[in-house]
Amino acid sequence: MSDTVTINVDGKEFEVAAGSNLVDAAKWHAGNDIPVFCYHPKMEPVGMCRMCLVELGSPARDRATGEVMLNEDGSPQIRYFPKLQTACTTTVSDGMHVKTNTQEVIDARNDVLEFLLSSHPLDCPICDKGGECPLQNLTMRHGPQSSRMYFEDKQLLEKHYPLGDLIFLDRERCIQCARCVRFQDEVVGDDVLAFHERGRRLQIITNSDPGFDTYFSGNTTDICPVGALTTSDFRFGARPWELNEVPSISPWDAAGENISLSMRLDGDFDGKAVIKRVMPRQNERVNEIWISDKTRFGHHFTRSEDRLRQPMMRTGGALRESNWGAVMPALASALKAADGDVAAIAGSGMPNEDLWELRKLVEGLGGSRLGAWMPTQGGAEIAAEVGVGFGTNLGQLGRGDAVLVIASDLEEEAPIWHLRLKQAQDRGAYLVVANARHTRLEDFAVQGARYDKVVEGDAIRCGAGDAVEVMQNLSADYPAIAERLSGAENLVIVAGAEGLTLSGSGALAQAAANFLIESGHIGRRNNGLLLPLPGANGMGLHYLGFKPEATLDIMENPPKALIVAQAELLDDDPAASSWLSQVDTVIYANLFDDGISELADYVLPIQSFAERDGSFVNGERRIQRFYTAQGPIGQALPGWRLFGSLRQELGAGHLNPSAAAVMLDLSANIDAFAGASYKELAKVKREFPDVGGRDQYYGGTAYTNTGGLGIQIPSASDKRKGRRPRRIGTYEQPNLEENEVLIMPITRLYNRQRNFRPTLILEPRIMTPFAIINSTDAAAMGISDGDIVEIVAGESRVRVRAALSEDIAAGAVALPRHLTDEAIPLTVTAGRIRVVAEAIAAGG
Repeated sequence: MSDTVTINVDGKEFEVAAGSNLVDAAKWHAGNDIPVFCYHPKMEPVGMCRMCLVELGSPARDRATGEVMLNEDGSPQIRYFPKLQTACTTTVSDGMHVKTNTQEVIDARNDVLEFLLSSHPLDCPICDKGGECPLQNLTMRHGPQSSRMYFEDKQLLEKHYPLGDLIFLDRERCIQCARCVRFQDEVVGDDVLAFHERGRRLQIITNSDPGFDTYFSGNTTDICPVGALTTSDFRFGARPWELNEVPSISPWDAAGENISLSMRLDGDFDGKAVIKRVMPRQNERVNEIWISDKTRFGHHFTRSEDRLRQPMMRTGGALRESNWGAVMPALASALKAADGDVAAIAGSGMPNEDLWELRKLVEGLGGSRLGAWMPTQGGAEIAAEVGVGFGTNLGQLGRGDAVLVIASDLEEEAPIWHLRLKQAQDRGAYLVVANARHTRLEDFAVQGARYDKVVEGDAIRCGAGDAVEVMQNLSADYPAIAERLSGAENLVIVAGAEGLTLSGSGALAQAAANFLIESGHIGRRNNGLLLPLPGANGMGLHYLGFKPEATLDIMENPPKALIVAQAELLDDDPAASSWLSQVDTVIYANLFDDGISELADYVLPIQSFAERDGSFVNGERRIQRFYTAQGPIGQALPGWRLFGSLRQELGAGHLNPSAAAVMLDLSANIDAFAGASYKELAKVKREFPDVGGRDQYYGGTAYTNTGGLGIQIPSASDKRKGRRPRRIGTYEQPNLEENEVLIMPITRLYNRQRNFRPTLILEPRIMTPFAIINSTDAAAMGISDGDIVEIVAGESRVRVRAALSEDIAAGAVALPRHLTDEAIPLTVTAGRIRVVAEAIAAGG
């Protein structure tokens, strides 16, 4: 059977992929934009709006022989449907004829628009969608120039209805296309929107508590074809034609979502350019056209009043504001005085260019210890060996493929990976989730059926800290699951660190790698290992020589001089004050002060991702660049300039003139970055579906990628076959004494991290500090649901609300990071828990 068919669109023939949707095929191959409202290329067609009506015909066939009937000139006879057909619900077939410009089609489009406008408000001048509104554009192109409807018949509905904290609905503007409802149901799987009432009073409602409870709500405003859905962050903030779009990369997690920063000069920001909104930028291999709400709304830290603005240094026992002219010579002297005993700890939000200059600075001073922060997950070197193959696209996983997610809560750690793997199961992939507690992805794995389709998956509930054993003994303990995984055409394993120590997570990565090697799922596209490393540049840290194991060594054996770069040590590590006090000179370069100013000798302001050029390496090993969007805060410098200037002050080389020059230097010296110049990283190509053009009714307001698709670093298995499993050595596990439990740090997407606190609109979604405790364990300890408990583990002591659950392994307590003011343990450890205040009974 042929992979292509020939169709005729308005008298011209085109060869298109068999099985294509007619709207997609006409746009991609014929450049014919069949207008749509309800149809979206990322969702199932429903044919609700009727805007895509066309004349449709197919070759006539002899009923007796089945042969195509011919005209006298030898051309096939075409029989057209007696009525217009919806293009969006039509699959192309060989010989199909389509007419999109006949009078009947023109009249139908005009009629549909006239009905839609019968109760639509004429408030375009104040509508946020004005200037990028599909309804506005299609009305100008296909609609009536005047209305025949009576104003008295207009539906008067609520204009400012909050669906939740983030999204507002104008019910008068809604045209009932159901894109938002279908997106939440089909794509996300969070069925939190629905239709209410009937006929002309049909309205969108939220059926969750809190309202619109999902991590992807902002995407509905992108795909809404009218101004019915707006965000609380951008509502009445600017007009689309006033905005300048700057390509960028999400600074939050390993997925590396491609985004566009919508910039405008703003009086509240001293007349400088400011981020007015964050929009998705298409990259089908990374985030398609979706972004999480954290990425969309979590940009406010870039211009926070709490940002560090001036360099400071300690003189006379006090930390005082200074300037770079005075600080640089003093820094150089302090580093020289360390006699080579210099180390650095870099956070996973630090771009590659900064890491390279920091590495050269430390090594030029005679130091060798380069630590990665946070030291919570190991195995990056294994991902570099057997990570997902070159050319991998999670959006291509489907029937016959399999996915295993172990020791990870992807919805909280990397929401876009969660979304894309859930959709892989929708397409037929076999999904297995293994963890010590319930996660949202587990719900999908065991659901059995979705959207009237069978979906396949399994869940493994293991003990806290047992993930390595589960992975090692999968074939023996879960033979049916192991057989399905190993026999899959393509297999991706996502190995996290939940419930594991640093060495334990490294062991899990190796156990997963061994399974992939033994089953032949390495070194090829859509197969291999993924690690949800913390931060946007966890793999970049690895490739540039910064290791979490080195961080542990620095903590145990503090150097004379320590450079802390974009790492919140005191917020993350309860023991940080103790070991930092043993360092003679602490140099702290960051966006915010996490309290380290009491210990630091130098506090240096650096720029955020929005203020400079740079690059990250995402979890799929894709190097992606971002661009300067807004001006610097105060005297903040990009990290590469700060560390390069220090090297120059020390006489260890010249300062590179730009981030692009740093990348050229880096790519010439680090094999993984070979050829990764900014010019190469900026290359783009046409992607399907073709969104982001003037025809925003098709794909919404996601932006065409003009900033670059990035370059994926090949894994070692891509370059050399024949890799063999490795023995898993011993790894650290906590030993429990009497009355102790395992304190298991977990991740919450919305939290009180220093750079997330300025995002006030998401503050209502940040949970009150809590800990998940097994119900049976709680009963034995005399803990009731809602009690305030104190958890003590090492130097960590926090008070949180007890949340009892049967869906967590016995003997474990899940404690979210960054919800309390006090730091919790970095990784799983032994601890004690006691009640300090009982829950107040309802009505008490």
